[in-house]
Amino acid sequence: QVQLVESGGGLVQTGGSLTLSCAASGTIFSTNIMGWYRQAPGKQRELVALISSGSYTNYAESVKGRFSISRDNAKRTIYLQMNALKPEDTAVYYCNLRSGIVYWGQGTQVTVSS
Repeated sequence: QVQLVESGGGLVQTGGSLTLSCAASGTIFSTNIMGWYRQAPGKQRELVALISSGSYTNYAESVKGRFSISRDNAKRTIYLQMNALKPEDTAVYYCNLRSGIVYWGQGTQVTVSS
């Protein structure tokens, strides 16, 4: 059974920074894609950033240049460095792993105050 545990969310002022972490445990194929999604109140869940096991990355247009996704395969952990945060970045951020089956973390709240 794969488990994803996120950490690092919190409250930050506009322009501030946060780093999210997601640690994976369980049996995971070496070829996989991990990423971050977010869901704001009243909105659909949307992609934030993806990173493959070969470290290819993809970002939503709204976060390009501000967010950076990375991974440490030895630690089975991905990170999301978020800079220049805006109030519209406020959401629950979910970690995601695709390896034949799709897995989700429980989510971590990020709140950006204006």
